[in-house]
Amino acid sequence: MSMKWTSALLLIQLSCYFSSGSCGKVLVWPTEFSHWMNIKTILDELVQRGHEVTVLAYSTSILPDPNNPSALKFEVCPTSLTETEFEDIIMQLVNRWADIPKDTFWPHFSQVQEMMWSYSDIIRKFCQDVVSNKKLMKKLQESRFDVVLADAISPCGELLAELLKIPFVYSLRFSPGYAIEKHGGGFLLPPSYVPVVMSELSDQMTFTEKVKNMIYVVYFDFWFQIWDTKKWDQFYSKVLGRPTTLFQTMAKAEIWLIRNYWDFQFPHPVLPNVEFVGGLHCKPAKPLPKEMEEFVQSSGENGIVVFSLGSMVSNMSEERANVIASALAKIPQKVLWRFDGNKPDTLGLNTQLYKWIPQNDLLDIKRML
Repeated sequence: MSMKWTSALLLIQLSCYFSSGSCGKVLVWPTEFSHWMNIKTILDELVQRGHEVTVLAYSTSILPDPNNPSALKFEVCPTSLTETEFEDIIMQLVNRWADIPKDTFWPHFSQVQEMMWSYSDIIRKFCQDVVSNKKLMKKLQESRFDVVLADAISPCGELLAELLKIPFVYSLRFSPGYAIEKHGGGFLLPPSYVPVVMSELSDQMTFTEKVKNMIYVVYFDFWFQIWDTKKWDQFYSKVLGRPTTLFQTMAKAEIWLIRNYWDFQFPHPVLPNVEFVGGLHCKPAKPLPKEMEEFVQSSGENGIVVFSLGSMVSNMSEERANVIASALAKIPQKVLWRFDGNKPDTLGLNTQLYKWIPQNDLLDIKRML
């Protein structure tokens, strides 16, 4: 086994340790879409090694789906939101994301801020539904889990670990402004040479850019600590029956699994409980479907372009689809576009639409050489 996998699966060793050498019991507080896809890679490996994994899903979850055949166990918590209402809220957030202007920082992040607040309100409602469900919490207590695994971008996993009196492990790519990493994990990210994530600055900053970076740091600190976390602080204090904060609770994480490579990061100090696990979701490439393989091979020396807007965006307005299609039609490469909507009128002959794209198989380096 590679060193990367050994580091990434420290939580396996942790769970086995607490069970005196036997396989452990892992409780998972999941998130949706790509966050779930990344964390599920770890869960599948845990199951393969004989550990018992229980995913605490809310009844409106999009991904993970308790109804799909899986070696994972699911504990479904009822919530007042219906599945349709939840999907509508998520899609509204997705559409708002697509409409956010990317040309300037402040309009961009002010809308990102509103989206994050809306998402945070939903997750807090789900969390409240779980911890106030006495029957469910009693069942979780009696199950005697060894460890909680959660994505730090979606609070509540750390609260469950606190209530169940067990350790917890985080999986995280990054948070806006590195606010969670800094204040919840104690990460050292000096603004003099570590640019704020999504600021589009490099570590070779001029004096003016360093001032701008510092303004971004203050902005995100104010946003998270004064506004967004205030509700979480009040909620956690009420549930635990003592004054506390979200970040104080997050700071108790045993391990932070950062879904990135060290060499892709700007240099900065790293704490002992931080492990870089970028690429865990990568797997050996499988053969492409015949029609797709023929289309890819017909690209010649120009190669291919794989275009996808991620797991959350599968459809868009007709106007936007036509703008994108006309732009893709002008490039010499063959384009594989993940799109689940009506065929745009401006779609070029070089572009094929697919409801799902096997990106891992398409981007196989051997196929690209």
